[in-house]
Amino acid sequence: MPHDPVRLAEARSWLARVAADLAAGEHGLRASPPFAGDAVFHAQQAAEKALKAFLAWRDEPFRKTHNLTELGEACVKLDATLEPLARPASRLTEYAWKFRYPGEAEAPPAEEAREALDLARRVYEAILARLPEEARP
Repeated sequence: MPHDPVRLAEARSWLARVAADLAAGEHGLRASPPFAGDAVFHAQQAAEKALKAFLAWRDEPFRKTHNLTELGEACVKLDATLEPLARPASRLTEYAWKFRYPGEAEAPPAEEAREALDLARRVYEAILARLPEEARP
């Protein structure tokens, strides 16, 4: 049976943005000195958009939110095997705003940013494994 072209296009669109966020985060870490605050922001964004891609593919509505706990729980309801990644990914939520505004905490260490990007990449790869090949950007 062919896949729904609308859901396929929406999932692919989210996943293309995930790939861009991961690339931007990696680029930030290669700078001298590294842009670790930007890198963790892109890690959060990548994980968020990967989870939204999964929900879009499964035709599960979601609200506009950066809360990875909420998005992860919605994904786990549809596929319990995502739980081992969704739970740790929820800690990336604070990177949606932390380090983004004046007066906030200083940028995190580069190692923290590397770990955040690695976790976001694992979420992305887990979602890719659960979607049809045609959804890949």
